[in-house]
Amino acid sequence: MDLGKFSVSLAVQDIAASRAFYEKLGFEQVGGDQSQNWLVLHNGNATIGLFQGMFPKNILTFNPGWDAVGNEVDSFTDIRELQKTLAERDVAFESTIDAPDSGPASFVIVDPDGNQILVDQHR
Repeated sequence: MDLGKFSVSLAVQDIAASRAFYEKLGFEQVGGDQSQNWLVLHNGNATIGLFQGMFPKNILTFNPGWDAVGNEVDSFTDIRELQKTLAERDVAFESTIDAPDSGPASFVIVDPDGNQILVDQHR
């Protein structure tokens, strides 16, 4: 099962301070809008999202339809198929897709330790 691009979405208290810290580690902004309290940063193939006031805790994120550096791929498993497969494997969902048959959608599952996993398809 290919879940797509992996990143960590960090719930931060001060987005400017967090951005400055991660830039010291070599991360560079590739997306987002700091005035809207969210940024996407890359360092090689590593990706983090900084989100101030949007999530209560950190989230593991997968993006079907993107490769390791965030480029769109031609062929990928649609998120609705991923949800169906996980449901067949008795994975419990915190939220499910309630959307049309194609296009952007997301769902959330939680691992045994309470870590949220967001699967978020953008196209």
